[in-house]
Amino acid sequence: MMRLTFSLLLLCTLPWSTPALAQAPRLDTPRLKVEVRRVEVDAQHMYEVNANAVVQAAPAAVWKTLTGYERMSEFVPDLSSCRVLSRNGNEVVIEQQGMARFLFMNHPIHLVVRAMETPMTAIDIDLISGDMRHYESRWALSPMPETGGTRIVFSSRLMPGFYVPGMLGTTMIRGDIERMMGAVMARIDSQPAPVQAK
Repeated sequence: MMRLTFSLLLLCTLPWSTPALAQAPRLDTPRLKVEVRRVEVDAQHMYEVNANAVVQAAPAAVWKTLTGYERMSEFVPDLSSCRVLSRNGNEVVIEQQGMARFLFMNHPIHLVVRAMETPMTAIDIDLISGDMRHYESRWALSPMPETGGTRIVFSSRLMPGFYVPGMLGTTMIRGDIERMMGAVMARIDSQPAPVQAK
């Protein structure tokens, strides 16, 4: 059966997972909550994603990870390359290449997205071209003064350009978003804390 992975939803979208990824543990902890539902928009079925995560890092460290576009292939599963095509102020055009895996077949995936950055606060992403019929997402960061950490909220509305099996797709996408958010959280947690000025 087809296994759909939206690991590249970090900033856009990536396809189906490898067997190793499928065995990755789910992050059902208070630090992460993911909800996915199937909605109808203009007589078309889409998936609406809302994810909420808490990390101990400050917003500046989270921002550095989320906007380090050309390093994303180091930790985003199935992403083979990610490069900035252009930057104009806070608008960044990004090209991403990955691999969709279906049974014994591999299918390359190509996407170009536009990221609008609101420094240290939000990244709004929309699809320019590629293997999605519709894609929009938003990363929002909120400082947590009581802990010094950051709340990360990821929301998205998407329609794949390939078949997703109805309501089963909701469960599949939820698992994939959990793994994607887990990869982001692990990357943030692995970064050294900034040196405090004396």
